[in-house]
Amino acid sequence: MTARRKVTSVAALGVVPFALLGVVAGPAVAHGSMTDPVSRVSACFAEGPESPDSAACKAAVAASGTQAFYDWNEVNIANAAGNHQQLIPDGKLCSAGRDKYKGLDLARGDWPSSPFASGNRTFRYKATAPHKGSFELYLTKDGYDPTKPLKWSDLEAKPFAKVTNPTLENGAYVFNGVVPNKSGRHLVYSIWQRSDSPEAFYTCSDVVFGQGKHAVAAPVASAPSAEQIADSADKSTVDHAGHGGDDAKEAVTEAAVPKAAAGVSLAETGGGSSTPYIAIGGAVAIAIGGAAMFGTVRRKA
Repeated sequence: MTARRKVTSVAALGVVPFALLGVVAGPAVAHGSMTDPVSRVSACFAEGPESPDSAACKAAVAASGTQAFYDWNEVNIANAAGNHQQLIPDGKLCSAGRDKYKGLDLARGDWPSSPFASGNRTFRYKATAPHKGSFELYLTKDGYDPTKPLKWSDLEAKPFAKVTNPTLENGAYVFNGVVPNKSGRHLVYSIWQRSDSPEAFYTCSDVVFGQGKHAVAAPVASAPSAEQIADSADKSTVDHAGHGGDDAKEAVTEAAVPKAAAGVSLAETGGGSSTPYIAIGGAVAIAIGGAAMFGTVRRKA
């Protein structure tokens, strides 16, 4: 058999194991962001990273660049392990202390916001790669001033909503909480701490309780649609630093799940190291795997 035929045969065989990734793959890195009430990063992504509408999002993009908002679901710390206050300095809560997202820390009172009210409320957290874990939601204290950098001491000492392993519905975690009485502009700070990994995710959601101090006119925040998430998937880069892998692209969305997998969760809620995942990057893996196999055999030949 000629060297060329050997290369072709081996490359073809190499496609088989990579093709299996289209059905089952290793556990994905969890990603997500609050969409009700809408987080800052989600709102700016929904406006469009290239040409946002609001003054606040324009300023955020100018500070962080567009990539931070294509990567709207990755405001995280890989090895947080519950040490949130020790790892995130005052003034950098919304970016989780990451320079990549520093635009989210801009202190201003015109961030796109969500109407808010005291009492029972349902919260939604878009999970593009779900995992077991707990959510804690904190509200800013009375007297909060959005024109000053957000500090840990600006948040109430205890979360007003806390849940472990909430229900996953249509690609989002859904849970309830009781919102305390407030007035004017405030901020909801969320912490999603995975229980199957030290990784944690953070969001800042700007909210307005009726009228009151700092309840300035600002655009109403909108969450990104499934179509928008799918359309921007090729521009999303995922930083796997601390996850044991190289930088890679990841965009696990409902819109991207193959039709054959209709009705199947994006990833098993509470997945551990052996959880099967739908790998929408299967085709990419096949191409990469085939190329790698081809290159290896060619060098040997």
